[in-house]
Amino acid sequence: MKSDAGIMDRLQSLLSNGKYVEARYQSRLVTEVNFVNGRLERIKTVENAGCGIRVLVDGCWGFSSTSDIAAEGLRDSLEQALSVARVLAESKKEKVKGLAQSKMATGTFSAKVRGNLADIDIEDKVRVTKEAEAATRKHSSIIKTASATYREILDHKILVNSDGAAVELYDSKPEFNIVAIAKKGGKNITANEGIGITGGWQDLFKKSHLELAQTAADKAEKLLEAKHPAGERTTLILDPGMVGLLCHEAIGHTVEADFVLSGSVVKDKMGQQVASSLVTLVDSGRSDIADNAAGTIAVDDEGVEAGRTVVIKEGVLTSYLHNRESAFIFGTASTGNARAFAYSDEPLIRMRNTYIEPRSDSLDEMVKETRHGYLVKGARNGQADANGEFMFGAQETYLIEKGEIKGILRGASISGNAFDVLKSVDMVGNKFEYDIGTGYCGKYQPAKVDGGGPHIRCTAIVGGMQ
Repeated sequence: MKSDAGIMDRLQSLLSNGKYVEARYQSRLVTEVNFVNGRLERIKTVENAGCGIRVLVDGCWGFSSTSDIAAEGLRDSLEQALSVARVLAESKKEKVKGLAQSKMATGTFSAKVRGNLADIDIEDKVRVTKEAEAATRKHSSIIKTASATYREILDHKILVNSDGAAVELYDSKPEFNIVAIAKKGGKNITANEGIGITGGWQDLFKKSHLELAQTAADKAEKLLEAKHPAGERTTLILDPGMVGLLCHEAIGHTVEADFVLSGSVVKDKMGQQVASSLVTLVDSGRSDIADNAAGTIAVDDEGVEAGRTVVIKEGVLTSYLHNRESAFIFGTASTGNARAFAYSDEPLIRMRNTYIEPRSDSLDEMVKETRHGYLVKGARNGQADANGEFMFGAQETYLIEKGEIKGILRGASISGNAFDVLKSVDMVGNKFEYDIGTGYCGKYQPAKVDGGGPHIRCTAIVGGMQ
């Protein structure tokens, strides 16, 4: 995907009508390879391109998108967006009050990559996927089903708006996921191992595809004979993946300003203690602390630099996540959280990389100081609501008794109120990871996000899931 100076000129020509106009060109190349039980189930490369145009007229947004990026097609799409806004302005009672003044980004921004994905032959992408699936399946006779999937998204964006944004963006987000299903007698278990990043080929495979395969197969094999944990409220040590899932699903959505305006649990808690003083929680467009976080973006889709936002500082709620519209309502600055997945999507308030900062405790110290509890690893899907109540599944759970890990358990869930859990944190680890990069946030449209942190020790409910 190469720069097209002609597109920039065409987009900027749309800005001279006296209204606020935002024009976002996007070209996307998606490649996917999938092997299941030795069979090539899917191999595809899909490219699409188009432009989304958003306008603000008399306090109402109008949006239109088109795949016709010729000058006439763009002009027609602009007129459609203006017409939509005018129609809404005649009947809509709640109007946009204004947009926060923000410094608009200009220039070219490219994701840092080691091994440009476009330079890697499709044959190599097929080969590593095939080898990983075969290695997973052949690891043990009890692995009855295996699959491996490679996927990459390469984006080229050009964004301009009436307030001075003029940016060109190049993004690179590959992911690799392995699933192993072990069966013996009437028992079966599914385990997976995956990685999703912002970066290149060498960044994705810091661990080789065969190491990832072995990890998935080992996990399935040892979990097959494991028992389920008993249900209880107790001490838990959460690994970085579980911490990331908690940060994103149970905390992050409650502090997105559109949800705050709708009445989320933190609506009136700004400046209040909502977590242990050991907890500093951040949402960042940068890949802070560790490299290659999957939710990394340089500039959001309103042209605002996507910097670092401290949401909770030493336990105190200090910021919501904003686009320019919500920032105006709250009398603050945009945090650069306006994101659109495709050119045909309007920007929404979305997270980027959401995490808890590390501190000084080691995992060994956490375990030794736990008389009874569990080490919880391997985030799985779950659910959370606007009150911070959550239930998440975990792949691996280890019983801790008298400061020692005693054995592995399967099918565990953890639940509770996220803010109560954060208030109970009494130890925060010193090693940091991002670990939910293979997932997509599903708030009305997909978004590539990430989350993580160190291990944390807290109190929550653990229970067995069948």
